[in-house]
Amino acid sequence: MYRAYFNLNENPFAISPDPRYLYLSERHREGLTHLLYGMGEGGGFVQLTGEVGTGKTLLYRSVLERVPEQVDVALIINPKQSAQELIANICDELRVIYPYGSHSVKALNQHLLRAHAEGRRTVLIIDEAQDLEVDVLEQIRLLTNLETNRQKLLQIILVGQPELKTLLALPELRQLAQRITARYDLTPLNIEETAAYIQHRLKTAGATRPIFTPGAMKTIHRLSGGVPRLINTIAERSLLGAYAEQKQEVDSAMARRAAAEVKGERGHRRPLWFALAAAASLLVAGFAFWHFTGAFRSSPPVAAVDGAPTDKRISQVADLTTQKPAPTNTHEEKALADFSPESLPPPAATTPTGKDSPPFPQLLTSGALQTDSATAFTTLFRYWKEDYGELPGQTACDRATAAGLRCIFGRGTWNNLKLFNRPAVVELIDPLGRRHHLTVSHMDEGMVTFDVGGVPYRVSRETLEPLWFGAYLLLWRPPPLQHSVLRKGMKGSDVVWLRNILNKALKTPDPNPERTVYDDVLAARVQRFQSTHGLPADGVAGRQTLIALNGAVADPSTPLLQRPKVLDRRWLGRAPKP
Repeated sequence: MYRAYFNLNENPFAISPDPRYLYLSERHREGLTHLLYGMGEGGGFVQLTGEVGTGKTLLYRSVLERVPEQVDVALIINPKQSAQELIANICDELRVIYPYGSHSVKALNQHLLRAHAEGRRTVLIIDEAQDLEVDVLEQIRLLTNLETNRQKLLQIILVGQPELKTLLALPELRQLAQRITARYDLTPLNIEETAAYIQHRLKTAGATRPIFTPGAMKTIHRLSGGVPRLINTIAERSLLGAYAEQKQEVDSAMARRAAAEVKGERGHRRPLWFALAAAASLLVAGFAFWHFTGAFRSSPPVAAVDGAPTDKRISQVADLTTQKPAPTNTHEEKALADFSPESLPPPAATTPTGKDSPPFPQLLTSGALQTDSATAFTTLFRYWKEDYGELPGQTACDRATAAGLRCIFGRGTWNNLKLFNRPAVVELIDPLGRRHHLTVSHMDEGMVTFDVGGVPYRVSRETLEPLWFGAYLLLWRPPPLQHSVLRKGMKGSDVVWLRNILNKALKTPDPNPERTVYDDVLAARVQRFQSTHGLPADGVAGRQTLIALNGAVADPSTPLLQRPKVLDRRWLGRAPKP
């Protein structure tokens, strides 16, 4: 309610771990360095600890957003499980097929050996590691016994609260403790860092002027102890107070009242400004509802998203503020965490009805949406004009290969999906802990559109943050190249192809378009393209760069999450199937 009042694009103090809001204090920069070391070739264990709310999750989420292409990551966010269950979950994260039981360790070892032979590294991140049992930690230690003469085949990052240090100090875990090659304890921000942190988040959210007085920021530091999560909650409540009182700045008194409200020091009595803000928000919401429903009744149907099926249902947008899908049969209990479903019966149609729709998390838990993995993959393959049920293969990736497509399974953020710019199946976990698979068909500023059985649902990223832990699977059609990665020193027709497609993408001519050697000039042009598309500018045309090139010059039949403003309709690779 206060964003428009302060001319902010979004909530600057949301507690969801958005990497865009990462403020690198000296402590966080050192913590990030330790995580990056764990992603490198150091091997062994890396330990990152910190009190609740100090920013550990935001740090590793930021690292996941920039994972090199040759690194596979398994992220475990619920370590309260047996050793056997944990190994099975690691296999699921790495998409390792295994027979359940002790043989899963053997399957994982074989996968690590294959990955090493292919020049890939494997990293395991375990969050809330202080909850691990001693026998589970011992099993994890045994996994690191697999190594070559030069390096470990599995690198492990343990992230947890200070109790993790006490746990690892136990005598029975001394062998594991000796293998920890880097330790770092993330501490709260000091008073100068707190002020810089608040200003950084405001600027990221679009603020063009100071909103918190120096005294207010000092008060927030004192009352939060420099813990980022508490800073966020106090600062957000302070903005609400300033909005209620129609003040242009947050002062110390407002910050103190906000902190008292956050900490519950006023019991059940709400401060006056909170009541005023609530009343104002109801008034604004009432006007917005009247205006929106009137506009909706008189507006034409929304056009289908680029690349979407032309089913007539696509024109009936199921906006969550106005419509409610009819309940349908779901297969949640059969949805597979490894995105490898068997064929399920065709889903029933989902038809939006009514006006009063519950919040999106409630829609998931109520079973009102078809969120089984088979339905999601059927939708995803339809964007590529392929029939998922008719393709041969046991897994989605097997069927993609049969259709001439390639499958990418990873874990990251919405920005990762934006870089790939392809429809994707994501895995959401509802408040009851159940898994749901949905197809992302479109993304715009702050919003994600899901295609659920042919009906689009637009949901804010803020709503999805507690539900999505980064797991996704997408498809792309590779160009007809002999090599999957192109780098300096290579020769042949692949290099000429790269020069030609860069001409189209950069819209500037290559000085040597027929030169068959990947030279410094070509590497510089690749770096230029990578920089303009938010990719690591290393001058190597790997999978992510090739996908971005494909998207930059894709013809209209290639499904994209976002269409470039200017399209070159010629694609120098293999044309998609009609």
